[in-house]
Amino acid sequence: MKLRFSTDEVLRALPPLSAPLMEAILAAAERSSAAIYLVGGPVRDLLLGQEVRDVDLVVEAGRLDAAKELALSATGSDMRVIEHGRFGTVRVESGDAHLDIATTRRETYARPGALPQVEPCLLEEDLGRRDFTVNALALRLSYPGSGRRESVQGVSGGLSDLEEGCLRTLHEKSFHDDPTRILRAARLAPRLGFFLARSARREVRSALRDGVFGSVSGDRLRREFEALFEDARRGMNPALALRNLANWHVLSVLEPGLGLSTRSVAPLRRLGRILSEPLWRGPRQRAWVAGLSTWLAAEKPAMRRRTLQRLSVRGALALRIAGFPKDRDTRLRGLSGARGRGAVDAVLVGLDEESLLGLYSWAEAPARRRIERWAAEDRVRRSPVSGADLLEMGLSGPALGRALGKIREAYLDGGVANREEALALAAEIARRKPRAARATRKPKSRPE
Repeated sequence: MKLRFSTDEVLRALPPLSAPLMEAILAAAERSSAAIYLVGGPVRDLLLGQEVRDVDLVVEAGRLDAAKELALSATGSDMRVIEHGRFGTVRVESGDAHLDIATTRRETYARPGALPQVEPCLLEEDLGRRDFTVNALALRLSYPGSGRRESVQGVSGGLSDLEEGCLRTLHEKSFHDDPTRILRAARLAPRLGFFLARSARREVRSALRDGVFGSVSGDRLRREFEALFEDARRGMNPALALRNLANWHVLSVLEPGLGLSTRSVAPLRRLGRILSEPLWRGPRQRAWVAGLSTWLAAEKPAMRRRTLQRLSVRGALALRIAGFPKDRDTRLRGLSGARGRGAVDAVLVGLDEESLLGLYSWAEAPARRRIERWAAEDRVRRSPVSGADLLEMGLSGPALGRALGKIREAYLDGGVANREEALALAAEIARRKPRAARATRKPKSRPE
């Protein structure tokens, strides 16, 4: 395993949009003679030869505001700095790119599951507070072009654990300090192809016995499930992570009776596969919404509602996820009876992106082929006429909506090829008179 890297090699491994941001930060660090390191997951992925998606940096300094000062000194007109002062961290954003900078710090916890109190420290102590040894890694960076190659630093056997594919905590109370690390282990293991150390399994059981999740907010839990399903974009099967949580009895601790139904395993595997495909990447797509919809569809309605409440999913979004199974069944019945592409469009049009992903994941092969063709081709096709065109022809209200639907169906089925033919069909629809409702009248009685 390669352990020495130059800064230029690191820059080439980063997402293309992140590299200019990194260069700006490194230039600022050079000017201030600040010691700056790439840390954690990015170093781990660099060593494993995997795609580096995130950029996490630390500055070794004696005060918590060092990261903020460095970020502000590097920002240009298109950069934005978001400060999280309590933890000595900042995020630097520019367009779609971002990176995170922190000051090296130690953490103390007033009680299990509480947010930490932080203060500055040296790099080695900072690495020692992290979740797993394979994330307790750092690589010092220098100004690009210097040609200097630095060695990756690790603590507590992190490099050997990385070679063995082992997830091990840095101390036996790690899951007590931060119970969400258990959820992190459940998704990191299948994503990296690693196993959880026997000692860490004992620590999970100890933490659960001590009720560590009782003080963890729903928002923090939901963010971990967001990360779990987001990891599916990297090719991870989310069912494997959820199976870990079920086998470790974490799900039943979060909500009594919650588990992973065998019926949802295949849909979750399909969801993991399609989330990584370009066809299914929508601009406002939330993988975790599709993930919760797919996973919880096999649970009883009351369990779905309680789980969503525990994860602080509320309002219209909670109603949508809770109601997904009923909507899924209705649309799958519609697809099975649909004749032609226009009829398929009538079943799927208007469906939000996350529910479409869930529907595809639960569908049988024939319905999946229909959904995939619609998603790739038909949903982006525009009808040759608009509502304004039909208003000019005298159509309005429900009749206008029905006419637009009939024209679109005919267009997708090939019955209408262009605007002129669509207008002709609209004119025919406009000439049709609605069938008069027949009134049932009683015959008048004759006077005697």
